Amino acid sequence: MSKADLGPLVITRRSGDEPIRANGEPVSSLGEFWSWACSDLANNTMRGVLAEYLVATALGATTSTRTEWDTVDIRTPEEWRVEVKSAAYLQSWAQLQLSEIAFSIAPASGWDARTGLTSADVLRRSDVYVFCLLQHQDKQTLDPLDLDQWTFYVLPTRLLDERCPSQKTIRLSSLRLLDPLKTDFAGLQKAVAMCAEGA
Repeated sequence: MSKADLGPLVITRRSGDEPIRANGEPVSSLGEFWSWACSDLANNTMRGVLAEYLVATALGATTSTRTEWDTVDIRTPEEWRVEVKSAAYLQSWAQLQLSEIAFSIAPASGWDARTGLTSADVLRRSDVYVFCLLQHQDKQTLDPLDLDQWTFYVLPTRLLDERCPSQKTIRLSSLRLLDPLKTDFAGLQKAVAMCAEGA
């Protein structure tokens, strides 16, 4: 088998109608799998993926598909590199109190999904960070699909590099001291543009 045969898969968007088959006969559908696997949008993993999708939607960057483990979360048509982090006060599991809000900002080595190679350089590779806070605090009415329950904080990566060069996490209170652009979903594209073009 040649290396050309082991290159990245070309991923096409699926509709959810595709059948899951056994002996050529449908036993379920991709949509049923998605419903089974992805309905809990409040857990850390799926909330993070949803946050990436929300930001990508605001930036017009959803024409392709999500690339797992890429060096940045979103690449926009303007070639902005965007890192997306999410946090929430409420979780899927039983809680004794609201979660403390903190976001990961750790510099990291970079793995390139297109080449399969890892760079040993430990740094932040984005132009912009978008911190997505699911700020709703009533568990009975929590709905991650309601964008009015989210607040977004946008910051040029260079500011994190200058003020928090080796820091691994940042609390919401410390993030606010960096004077990020705070916005709702409607203002997200403008906020990211201001940070990316000013970077």
